[in-house]
Parts: sequence; structure tokens; C-alpha cells
Amino acid sequence: MERKDDAYKFKKVISIGVVSELTGLSQRQIRYYEERKLIFPDRSKGTRKYSFDDVERLMDIADKREEGVPTQEIRRELTKELREKMLKGQMNAHFRFRG
Repeated sequence: MERKDDAYKFKKVISIGVVSELTGLSQRQIRYYEERKLIFPDRSKGTRKYSFDDVERLMDIADKREEGVPTQEIRRELTKELREKMLKGQMNAHFRFRG
């Protein structure tokens, strides 16, 4: 669950050039992962902006690709993780407001 002090991790403020430096991935690789729907940067005036959470996800994707995991399988795993997070959030909200 996202805590207030973790909120910075989700702010989309990092340029693709900086993300490339942080992850060791080329800008082309980063755009490819976006095309494969593995990462979802914000776009403003044609500029992509990423969060620290995106950087961590890209590093995880790169590790899995090095291990030979296909992008389709990575997307399936990410979708499953997102569903689990959403369900957990919904359950937490439900029981928090039942008081």
C-alpha cells in the first residue's frame, strides 16, 4: 500500500534520458517496452516523463529479459500484480469504511 512518504516514487517527473542513465537501457529499449505495454509514462508536449517506480519496473523488466523471459510473459505477470494490488486496495477500503 502506498504511504505518504512513498508518494515521490509515483510522481512522473524523470526524462527518458535520465531513465536511460539510471537503468543502463537505451532510449530505444525504453520506448520498445512502452510499445509492448510494460511501462506507462506520462506524455506532455511529446515528452515522456517517468517515476522512480517506473525506473524500478524497467530494471526488473531488463533482468527478466536477460533471463530470456518473453515480453508477453512479463506483461502477464505485471497485469496479475496490478490486479492483486487493486483487489487488495479495494478490500482495505471496504473494511476501513465499515468501521
